[in-house]
Amino acid sequence: MRDPIILNHRSPLLPSTARYWKDLLYRVTKVGTEIEVAPPKRVKREDFEADVQTALQPSHDFACLGTHGVLDVVAEHCGVEIQVIGRQPYFRTLQSQYASIMSFLHRSGARPRATCGLHFHLLTPGLAEPVPEVIVANLWNLVRRYAPELKFLTSGGDKRETLCRRRNYNSHLEMVQHSPVIMTMQEIHRTLKNSSAVPEHQNFLNLEHLQFNATGDILPFHLEFRFPDADLAPTSVTAKTFLFMALLLKAVDLGQYGVIHVGKIRPWRRKIELLNLLSNNDGNLATSDTSGVTNAVIEELQQGLYELLDLLAPTFNYFVDNPALPVLTALVEQPISLRRCAGYDWAEIEQTLSDRTRLDDVGFDETDRDMMQHIDLGDWGQFPSLEAWCWYAARELYLTPQNLEHRLEHLDTMRGIRWDTTQGTLVFTS
Repeated sequence: MRDPIILNHRSPLLPSTARYWKDLLYRVTKVGTEIEVAPPKRVKREDFEADVQTALQPSHDFACLGTHGVLDVVAEHCGVEIQVIGRQPYFRTLQSQYASIMSFLHRSGARPRATCGLHFHLLTPGLAEPVPEVIVANLWNLVRRYAPELKFLTSGGDKRETLCRRRNYNSHLEMVQHSPVIMTMQEIHRTLKNSSAVPEHQNFLNLEHLQFNATGDILPFHLEFRFPDADLAPTSVTAKTFLFMALLLKAVDLGQYGVIHVGKIRPWRRKIELLNLLSNNDGNLATSDTSGVTNAVIEELQQGLYELLDLLAPTFNYFVDNPALPVLTALVEQPISLRRCAGYDWAEIEQTLSDRTRLDDVGFDETDRDMMQHIDLGDWGQFPSLEAWCWYAARELYLTPQNLEHRLEHLDTMRGIRWDTTQGTLVFTS
């Protein structure tokens, strides 16, 4: 993290308490979604809603997952909203669940228009004790610090000048103003509730479902990330599920030290500028005008996202059999929006992303195979040091340095690798 600043909090977590809450929240947190889509052309919303109801068989019961994990299908301003029941996140299971939902939506001709969003809910059913305020404060500030990058990562438009939907329903205007260093989270919650500028439920990170006790801790704990755009790629939705889980667990880690700050004043002001470029009400119909998002701005956002993924990389190791990080790394390079701008359809987008998740019988995916091939053939050679080789490999494979290190450790376990000074490259020992 660049220029990390940790400020004091009145009740930081003890290391043992942090371990407890990290384990507890990982066990009890379910991540549900609201998938918004528009009907096919020339199909009435009522008829489409009935078809979705029939196909996805909502359970209408939080305690019953049902065939596709769908709670309900309801009318929405853009068309219909499919409410997906939260479940303890396991990548393969979620990927399969979303594939079954998206498969029907693609067959039916459902459209992810600019009026459509994809909301992620962190839910904690059965949690019997209040969440320490310092955890929520850190999550709030992590989202604030990386808000433009998160908005870019979850953008879904199909034109460079309309990468994101309109700001109205996922506004950052209040969020950027309120710091948990100056206010308590309960005071921020109250301010958002009484705001005349942004309706409470339309905030970038929606706190309306939280309730606070006398000490300022939180129960029930229910947060909504409203900023992601519509997304009909199952692997992308699954990876983003774990992004939000990782942010929550990282907030627990940071709670041992105090509250993470959003950064120094000039970088923070730049973050707000980037947010305004990505999320505004200046586009046609329901879009933001993103014509000011140049290639240089995209590179700036990508660097911020690499920083975020580096920060979260140890947390992703907490998840079992989970390829979310390589998928997210691919989305840093090309979010759904840029892939759609390049002319890829949803099937092609899903295929490319799912390739990042497929493991063969010895546990390697396609990126590992690419790296193995380069090492076997010796075509990445004549580097002055291992560090220089790693920087080059990470760039070529679109990996974060930490993700590359993790993959090299895996390769070393399977085949053994060593640095060859003469060739200036890594070589296998078996």
